[in-house]
Amino acid sequence: MGRRTHVVQAAPAAAFLLVFVQLLASWSSFAVATDPPFSCGGPSTAPFCDRKLPIDQRAGDLVSKLTLEEKISQLGDESPAVSRLGVPAYKWWSEALHGVANAGRGIHLDGPLRAATSFPQVILTAASFNPHLWYRIGQVIGTEARGVYNNGQAEGLTFWAPNINVFRDPRWGRGQETPGEDPTMTGKYAAVFVRGVQGYGISGAINSSDLEASACCKHFTAYDLENWKGVTRFAFDAKVTAQDLADTYNPPFKSCVEDGGASGIMCSYNRVNGVPTCADQNLLTKTARGDWGFNGYITSDCDAVAIIHDVQGYAKEPEDAVADVLKAGMDVNCGGYVQTHGLSAIQQGKITEKDIDRALHNLFTIRMRLGLFNGDPKYNRYGNIGADQVCKQEHQNLALQAAQDGIVLLKNDGGSLPLSKTKVSSIAVIGHNGNNATLLLGNYFGPPCISVTPLQAIQGYVKDARFVAGCNAAVCNVSNIGEAVHVASSADYVVLFMGLDQDQEREEVDRLELGLPGMQEKLINSVADAAKKPVILVLLCGGPVDVTFAKNNPKIGAIVWAGYPGQAGGIAIAQVLFGEHNPGGRLPVTWYPKEFTAVPMTDMRMRADPATGYPGRTYRFYKGKTVYSFGYGLSYSKYSHSFVSKGTKPPSMTGIDGLKAIESAAGTVSYDVEEIGAEACNKLKFPALVRVQNQGTMDGRHPVLLFLRWPNATDGRPASQLIGFQSVHLRATQTTHVEFEVSPCKHFSRAAEDGRKVIDQGSHFVGVGEDEFEMSFMA
Repeated sequence: MGRRTHVVQAAPAAAFLLVFVQLLASWSSFAVATDPPFSCGGPSTAPFCDRKLPIDQRAGDLVSKLTLEEKISQLGDESPAVSRLGVPAYKWWSEALHGVANAGRGIHLDGPLRAATSFPQVILTAASFNPHLWYRIGQVIGTEARGVYNNGQAEGLTFWAPNINVFRDPRWGRGQETPGEDPTMTGKYAAVFVRGVQGYGISGAINSSDLEASACCKHFTAYDLENWKGVTRFAFDAKVTAQDLADTYNPPFKSCVEDGGASGIMCSYNRVNGVPTCADQNLLTKTARGDWGFNGYITSDCDAVAIIHDVQGYAKEPEDAVADVLKAGMDVNCGGYVQTHGLSAIQQGKITEKDIDRALHNLFTIRMRLGLFNGDPKYNRYGNIGADQVCKQEHQNLALQAAQDGIVLLKNDGGSLPLSKTKVSSIAVIGHNGNNATLLLGNYFGPPCISVTPLQAIQGYVKDARFVAGCNAAVCNVSNIGEAVHVASSADYVVLFMGLDQDQEREEVDRLELGLPGMQEKLINSVADAAKKPVILVLLCGGPVDVTFAKNNPKIGAIVWAGYPGQAGGIAIAQVLFGEHNPGGRLPVTWYPKEFTAVPMTDMRMRADPATGYPGRTYRFYKGKTVYSFGYGLSYSKYSHSFVSKGTKPPSMTGIDGLKAIESAAGTVSYDVEEIGAEACNKLKFPALVRVQNQGTMDGRHPVLLFLRWPNATDGRPASQLIGFQSVHLRATQTTHVEFEVSPCKHFSRAAEDGRKVIDQGSHFVGVGEDEFEMSFMA
């Protein structure tokens, strides 16, 4: 979602006055009446109030009863009431990225309810590699959203989350909002989070007619730049190949729709190959609705329709922009641009009333699926969810677990961690991130249920805990290194809380550098030199930072990445430091060296280009040095992995009728997955059983990551590809078995240059940890 200051170009005075008078006349018939508190509350014979009728029929009836002016009034995120029909006002824009937030227009945490459970920022939650945890977080958000609504503090139940753009470039300010750089993992997060929010089961059938709350997958598509060296997201034209769209940028959205049953999609600000995404019929109608079977509404990002005319110049007139988006398949405009210019677009013949009816049908269908046309909400299916469900202790416990399970241990030389709960008599807590609870929340957050800083949590373990900020903020252009060194030299142990904050990375802000800002590195090294023992460095940040200096410094004994860990983050960090929780998180994004900033953010190519020195992006295609790799993470335990079951005999393609082999220019023989067909693909599936053992003395939660590797990376193949992951909890010395269902059509296929999914003939290697087995496809 985007928020910005935008100046709309002035229309000629006469034209503006005409539109204003027409809108005023159309709204006057219902603006003076008292807005109904809810719809269909009294005795009504209108079919749209008849709960026995199919929702599709009910929505069609309501749309048919609206005047043209009333219809146009409903095409903005703030939709006014239609009092003569008993239709309340509605606000489409609410936020719930990692907890119900008051960042949009629909939620008001300023009444009896003043807080909601604030989970870790998504990038840290993703580091748990635990789909069940992600689903449970979605469930809590859906429940608390209903609780806020039922308590009269919400004007909408459509939430513009999750953000499932692939974290392609480490400098992206909004990478913190995403599940990371892997499209498979991001797609899985999208599906289970959406299912949780909307009230579905974690798997199985999708309920198309009943929503607890509505989730919206954003930003569709190839959106991952805010403001880099003067290139803004509003003007950026992302040049993307069909191959990269097929295997990187679009798969998370496909999964969100097909596997998650998302009821909302947001089109992004940027253009893709010259076409604004909100005006791209191929993207919104053919791909999302046609190919994927999307059943929901499509919203623009805020002011995106205005930008198509005012910034991008794609539309010559405002009415052209309105026509472009409605004909492409967009349904509601975040902002008032379509409401302002819709009538003149009709009068100029650029759209028809049928175009508007299509959009309204989708919009009112969603409101009806939410039960908002079923009379008094307290008598609906979710009417019994009260204010007592918001900030419920069970929900807060889950926020703590999410922070615990996401924290990644990056370095632990000489057993620097965990600290002894009985032997640490004094500790120095140094760093701007050490005593500010708000910094733990990242962006798009609501008021949290509790507020505990890392310093406060550490004081629960060590009475003599001495704090020095050291830096004025993450920018660290003002520091007090002398005081920090003095305190560090006098304490038994030192923990540094450094990293970034929302001044360095957020919406509308990309980074230019990958190192720690300002004088942070100097402060860390000075404190480490002065300390009695190797110090512990805790990094609070969403995007990766180059901490090679700390990785290689023997006076820095341990490095912990804690993302933005949410309301319980301070507690979780302290529990990890003092051994009450065994860290098991893994990095969901590659940590690049500082030199990566030589690569333009505007280059959307995923694959490396050796001829020009372009290194590629993400662990799948990047050919260069890393600070830490995707999937990296240490633990206080050691885990072993080995395959027990390695599938069946090599599959043969010769038995599939009519299947033709495709030979590439490089001589690779492959088969088109679409031609193989669903039935044959199902027959190719096989189980892979993995034995996992905790060889340590501490219980712990451990992500088991299953990768595919090809014998070479020719024909645009990734170097490796995550194809499955599960999180298991193991007691000390315990052994368990984890079973993966491997689908060659899904997991072994790659995207050809034209975007088709193909399976190559020959060897494919499936691996977990250091163990792998070979699977060959025969002619």
